[in-house]
Amino acid sequence: MSSHARADDISVVAGGVERTHSVSAGLAALRANIEVVLVHDAARCLAPASLFDRLVAAVRDGRDAVVPGLPVTDTIKQVDGDGRVVATPDRSSLRAIQTPQAFRRAVLTRAHGSGAEATDDAALVELLGVTVEVLEGDELAFKITTAADLAHAGRILGA
Repeated sequence: MSSHARADDISVVAGGVERTHSVSAGLAALRANIEVVLVHDAARCLAPASLFDRLVAAVRDGRDAVVPGLPVTDTIKQVDGDGRVVATPDRSSLRAIQTPQAFRRAVLTRAHGSGAEATDDAALVELLGVTVEVLEGDELAFKITTAADLAHAGRILGA
């Protein structure tokens, strides 16, 4: 996989109100010869290139959808609208899913054509009944959404 893009390989597409709209706009702008699509959150700006490479390789090896994930180490509680615990899932089967997420283009296009919306593209693909596989994620692919996350990123970067 080439890590260098030429200027004519890059297109800028306006995003939408929701993530689903933004990804759909990006899909519509792709050249016909693109077979593997990565969807990535800018908030995960420290995700290493090796993570992208592993995901692309997995799709090229025949998988339809692959996402990175890390084992959940906290106990997770499902609560109702009143804040009461209704379930405690077994965390051994839980993964915190990250981006980038990698897809065979035809599968992701079909998922976006379904009209459904979700918080991530893997969920749209799951709704089609397509298997989404989880590969080991990377601690550096954490999401920067709070001041504490930003401080953590600064410490990693030596700022």
